Amino acid sequence: MATNYRGLGDVIQLTGPSGGLSSGDPYAAGQIALVALTDIAEAAVGSAARIGIFTLSVKGIDGSGNSAVVFGDQLYYVSGDTPKISKKATGVPFGKALAAVTSGSTASIDVQLEG
Repeated sequence: MATNYRGLGDVIQLTGPSGGLSSGDPYAAGQIALVALTDIAEAAVGSAARIGIFTLSVKGIDGSGNSAVVFGDQLYYVSGDTPKISKKATGVPFGKALAAVTSGSTASIDVQLEG
């Protein structure tokens, strides 16, 4: 085996951002879509998933306003929004919707991380 092999990369170590992260929180480190697997305090190191399917809060909006989410839609992470996942293409590519959200609504749906 290669002596420089570090692992599959499906789980990475992340230094907690300002305010930290709670287990299950979506987050974008630069252009990398992640979900915290543990609570990660600010400046502490913890585990985050880079691949997988997670149930996350998603809003049915895009850059023009209310817009339904359908199965397979590209979703984005927008740090200033609540919830942070939507169809707003101004954010970091996050994953694909595995369920629908009606226009203007917020729902918890399964999301396949970009990886």
